[in-house]
Amino acid sequence: MPLSGGEARRKLLHMAVGGLALLLRFLSWPQAAALALGALVFNWQILPRIGGRALWREHEHARGYTLGMLLYPASVLALVVAFRDELWKAAAVWGLLAFGDGMAALVGQTVGGPRLPWNAKKGWAGLIAFVTFGGLGASIMSGWTLGLPATTWGSLWIVGYVAVAAVLAGLAESLPTTLDDNLTVPLVGGVTLSLVTLVEPGRLLQHSGTSALLMQGLAVNAAVAALALGARSIDRWGALSAVLIGTAITLGTTLRGFAVMAAFFVVGSLVTRLGYRIKAARGIAQERGGARGWRNAWANGGVPAFLALMAGLTPPGLRELFVLAYAAAVATAAADTCSSEIGKAYGRRTFLITTFRPVPPGTEGAVSLEGTLGGLVGGALVAGVGAVVGLYSWPTAGLVALAGLLGCLAESLIGTVAERRGWLDNDLLNALNTAIGGALAVAGARLFIQAP
Repeated sequence: MPLSGGEARRKLLHMAVGGLALLLRFLSWPQAAALALGALVFNWQILPRIGGRALWREHEHARGYTLGMLLYPASVLALVVAFRDELWKAAAVWGLLAFGDGMAALVGQTVGGPRLPWNAKKGWAGLIAFVTFGGLGASIMSGWTLGLPATTWGSLWIVGYVAVAAVLAGLAESLPTTLDDNLTVPLVGGVTLSLVTLVEPGRLLQHSGTSALLMQGLAVNAAVAALALGARSIDRWGALSAVLIGTAITLGTTLRGFAVMAAFFVVGSLVTRLGYRIKAARGIAQERGGARGWRNAWANGGVPAFLALMAGLTPPGLRELFVLAYAAAVATAAADTCSSEIGKAYGRRTFLITTFRPVPPGTEGAVSLEGTLGGLVGGALVAGVGAVVGLYSWPTAGLVALAGLLGCLAESLIGTVAERRGWLDNDLLNALNTAIGGALAVAGARLFIQAP
């Protein structure tokens, strides 16, 4: 879509307002929060009355308000409150939102070029612009807010933290979703920055066994991917993705951690083939005979791979929590796959979890007794493998299995609304539920287990 004059003015204003992040160096967090709240009220009540409607998009005129111009200051307010003791993080994410999102639209719609394989409406030029300009803006804003000399703004620790946040926030901005970028970018950027600042990179870089783990991970995962290709459980791009994901997991949690993901792959492949003729007759079978592609691999393995790497890069205490979160994320993926595949084939009564209204098998957000029991068993099997290989204790395995089931049910709750409204497709829902399962396990460990 060519860049219109109105959209260009809107994005230039979007970036110009980002310059206010420079004030965070001089403001206390209550003052910064008051400023953001004032901007929210201004955009809501005053700006439309003094010519601000000229910046509205066509569908916003029909709706009577502009959601983006309200979410922008609301997100800044949330960042300031969330990072009230470390305002440099709020400044960094604000920089991603202002300059990354702004330049992604300006460059992407002006240059055009090759489309993204996961979203034909957006291109590589926009994604690269987001990471480049968003990362640069975030580095400058964070260095300025910290009061560091300008010569140190490019120091490795700032650039490293911001680079990871910029890449993941850029990917969030590029996803095929109807959710507003003023919500998704600061959410993903803020969560990522809060996590990556916990890492100690030297733990992997200086560890004598890192090279051996890397070679083990590549060898084992290449062998597994080759077997899966031969069995037609995965396609070529899915196999390459599985090698990358599995190697990252091995680096972060050793082969013991990889055993958990391998268990999910085996269980998931079996239940996908289980009752396949029934599912095919109903028109709800997994496409391509059940062979998984790169989308399936990253939807179910992307979050676990990130959590596994975090486990390998954090000190004792945090490491155990990230290992737990990783295992629970995989157990959630297993529970979701088993619940869905068994429910589609053998579910006798399928209903929406939100209203208990009967619906056909395969409906997003639908559950059945048979599918739910299958999900519980699948999650428990994967969780049990972690205990068998010594990744954690058996009591912890019970927590992992429970978190997996709850994460699976959470997807059913969210999916009834999210997919219908275009907020998230099935792959994004799968990624979200793995994150929810991991978070639930950590929350449970903090409440009930002193040493997971």
